[in-house]
Amino acid sequence: MSGVPEDLKHVPGIRFVDHVAIAVKQGDLDGQVKAWEMLGFHEVHREEVLGGDQVREALLRVGDGPNLIQLLEPLTTDSPVQKLIERNGGRGGLAHIAFRVESAQQAFDAMKASGFQLIDKAPRKGSRGTTVFFVHPKSRADNPFGFLIEIVEAPESK
Repeated sequence: MSGVPEDLKHVPGIRFVDHVAIAVKQGDLDGQVKAWEMLGFHEVHREEVLGGDQVREALLRVGDGPNLIQLLEPLTTDSPVQKLIERNGGRGGLAHIAFRVESAQQAFDAMKASGFQLIDKAPRKGSRGTTVFFVHPKSRADNPFGFLIEIVEAPESK
């Protein structure tokens, strides 16, 4: 794990916050992008993610840092993001927090061995060429996180 400080090596390679994902209601994505642009953010990526996710995403960055805001708009009523919006009384809100790792497989194996409840059976293809997996909000019964966590490996890490 080159580049990871010694005291963080016991953590499964987490390097920094990749993005904070925010659910937005169907039809609100463009308006939300404009609102974030008024805060100084600029859109750096947009993609439809099908499969089990069923979302349209927009990634926004402020400045040149690595941290992103991800806006997620559900494409179908079966989208997990739509179900989150329904649980929120029809409002958007925090969908998940994503952490960047050097190796998704290494993080997956370490978290599984440590007893984390992982939603995915293995790391899988994510948007923008990433490899990802999700950690359940109630993963640690003794100290649940209370929100969904995504682990992200950038394509340049491969």
